[in-house]
Amino acid sequence: MKKFSTSTWLLFLIPSLLGILLFLVPIPTEDGWMVTIAVLANLMAGAIESIVPWIMMGILIVAALGSLFFITKKVNETDYVSFIDKLFNVNLFWTIVRILGAVFAVMVLFQVGPEPIWNENTGGLLLSGDGLLSFLFTIFLFAGLFLPLLMNFGLLEFFGTIMVKIMRPLFRLPGRSSIDALASWVGDGTIGVLLTSKQYEANRYTQREAAIIGTTFSVVSITFAIVVIQEIGLGTYFLPYYATVILAGIILALIMPRLYPLTNKPTTFMDGSPQDSQSEDVPQGYNVTSHGIENALTKAEENRSVKKFFEDGFKNVLDMWIGVAPVVMAFGTIALILAEYTPVFSILGTPFEPYLRLLGVPEAAEAAQLMVVGFADMFLPAILGADIESEMTRFVVATMSVTQLIYMSEVGGLLLGSKIPVNILDLIIIFLLRTIIALPIVVGVAHLLF
Repeated sequence: MKKFSTSTWLLFLIPSLLGILLFLVPIPTEDGWMVTIAVLANLMAGAIESIVPWIMMGILIVAALGSLFFITKKVNETDYVSFIDKLFNVNLFWTIVRILGAVFAVMVLFQVGPEPIWNENTGGLLLSGDGLLSFLFTIFLFAGLFLPLLMNFGLLEFFGTIMVKIMRPLFRLPGRSSIDALASWVGDGTIGVLLTSKQYEANRYTQREAAIIGTTFSVVSITFAIVVIQEIGLGTYFLPYYATVILAGIILALIMPRLYPLTNKPTTFMDGSPQDSQSEDVPQGYNVTSHGIENALTKAEENRSVKKFFEDGFKNVLDMWIGVAPVVMAFGTIALILAEYTPVFSILGTPFEPYLRLLGVPEAAEAAQLMVVGFADMFLPAILGADIESEMTRFVVATMSVTQLIYMSEVGGLLLGSKIPVNILDLIIIFLLRTIIALPIVVGVAHLLF
């Protein structure tokens, strides 16, 4: 094994341990166990609760105006593309989405225009002082700024080499994806999507791998799962509830990569190079541990610049504020309007009624529409299902709302706003497949409990 200096070892160990402590290790708080990054985000969100919606509106307006300006400017592939170009120069569709996000934000904060847009259950839910966009402002700030601790100092290279024998045969993923998965499960789905997108942009994941990780492992945090089970009135069932989420999640992670649309995604990297251009084989004379350590130390040695660390961090933050927040505002508002003011989700949920009856779920008609409404927002099934009498049915609704994973007000919007190669049709198909496959598992556990 190649020899490295003490400073290189420290450069690998100290930032990586800090990254683990910030992103992966939950600590006790008044609201339950949370990872430190989420705690910092919540503290800041609480401190600036009254002004953060206005800050977000400003960011959304900047995103829209910047994209309007840059859409007239053509970038040749031979030209140097600046970070600002990458930030604002998007195609016509995403420019329209950013404009919609900005317009919705103005309507919400000034309460002008049609009420369905700025109502407290639609756009107002997203852009209130304690709403999703306000939380995303702070979580993006801290997660983006400190994400290089996980990415730049060898932690992914080390775990990537160690975990490849598990992740590749089981989930068709490289070993490094184990960190993304853990960041999602222990921390938050938003962190997992962000980490996955950055790795994809760096040509560390193929299109298929990025799509699988983003749509399979970006689970809500444990804290948010607690909020869901309490909202539906079954807080005492948290342990079996979350155990069921994990069981169903692992089974889905084994199945989904082998089904359309994920199995049809290209096995090429973002730059077009083929998958076999990055070998995961352990060279002769090494074992997985020594090879992992050498990969990690080599990566750490390349990232000695403090200036580059903060540059990368601030670029992550701006990328999320400008690229992701408008998508969440636009798609989230539209989805919540459909859920609140139209029978779309009731109609779409009708086919699930006979399926639920077949599985022996009480109050199947009431539960059926809740199997679909979660596509708009993961919290909606818990809110709408709180009045269902059957505890078993409420358990199924709460567990499914977390297990379905794809919801437009957060993870769905984040995926569409990121560079991860999935579109709205992919997300709809994945959501429905996850629902159909997970229901028998969840209902089976519910029958044992109730």
